Amino acid sequence: MVDPVIVGASRRVPGEEDIEIVERKGIGHPDTICDAVMETVAVHLAQAYLKLCGRVLHFNADKAMLVAGQVDYRFGGGTVVTPMRLVMGDRATWEWKQKRLPVGHIAERAAFSWFARHLPRVKPRKDIECQVELRPAPGELRSVAEGSSGFVANDSSATVGYAPLTPLERLVLQTEQFLNGSSFKKEFPDTGQDVKVLGIRTGREVHLTIAMPFFAPMIRKERDYFKRKAAVEQALRVFVAKATGERLSPDIALNVLDQPRAREAGTYLTLLGTSAEAGDSGEVGRGNRTCGVISLSRPASAEATAGKNPMTHVGKIYNVLAQVLAESIHKTVRGVQAVTVWMTSEIGKPIADPQTIVIEVFLSRGTTVDSVRAGIRREVQQAFAHLPSFCNALAKGLYKIC
Repeated sequence: MVDPVIVGASRRVPGEEDIEIVERKGIGHPDTICDAVMETVAVHLAQAYLKLCGRVLHFNADKAMLVAGQVDYRFGGGTVVTPMRLVMGDRATWEWKQKRLPVGHIAERAAFSWFARHLPRVKPRKDIECQVELRPAPGELRSVAEGSSGFVANDSSATVGYAPLTPLERLVLQTEQFLNGSSFKKEFPDTGQDVKVLGIRTGREVHLTIAMPFFAPMIRKERDYFKRKAAVEQALRVFVAKATGERLSPDIALNVLDQPRAREAGTYLTLLGTSAEAGDSGEVGRGNRTCGVISLSRPASAEATAGKNPMTHVGKIYNVLAQVLAESIHKTVRGVQAVTVWMTSEIGKPIADPQTIVIEVFLSRGTTVDSVRAGIRREVQQAFAHLPSFCNALAKGLYKIC
């Protein structure tokens, strides 16, 4: 395996910049839906291949578009006029040793199972239609996954992970998780899952802009909407104040397009819990990074992690591994305040032998790069020593990627 290049950072520790911008798209956001659904498809395909063929065959289910539908809602109810359409695409192996494999059925079933679990108001084939466009793969790419040479990279990719999250990154992540958490939804069952949080920090001052719809069938009148919104804002203020303590000084804006006395046109309502029902389409790769947020001051890979093959596609394997490795280094190597891990691969080369590993460390006062080098190398070696079990865990969906 290539020896990692370890360098000391020449800039301030992340989170200490004068300005920081962080975003989080919740489980009901159209982009997050695409990422999460296609990752579910990837897990189902991997497990089906293992069961039917004894190995994970070539596939990449990392292309999808959720085409927005159309609804007619009003205070107290509404109807779906045009269903959403989820187009699932790229490549998959449909035949193995002259045996036809039910790829389309597996993909559609996986997608519908995700909606049933996370957006239960969305009814399969009534509110959402699936269009499976997973085409057979060319022989050259199939040989990478189905050859006898073991774990081989099927692409030349560049990936990155970092740890720890800054206070603002944690706040944005935790705010969305709070609003989509079971306790909050029990208290506010009239709120939808399409939560989006944008955090902007200038010095210690933090402004959170939050969007979250309310279910039209549960909001009978306009005044009920603004009453419930005020209750949500109060719960948010309590949560955010507790989450930030004295480190940051936050203020909150919820559903800023609302206009009293404009009736439905002045409120953020939903029938199904997601803006994809009428307002916004979604795509794989536009959602949260592997760490859970979109942080504009951090490095980011152009690779979408969701839906990729967990055994051969380094765009998935290295993206998740870089994040896991960064968290491990930060946790175990004394003197490392923060760390960023970059990895690159070369197509056709063993996944256990990356083309490049570059590790940038932000060190505590009195700590040198030489003093942490051995500990970092140990963490890298352990990570790649357990690569087969790591890929098997990816194939089972044990790592959260969005």
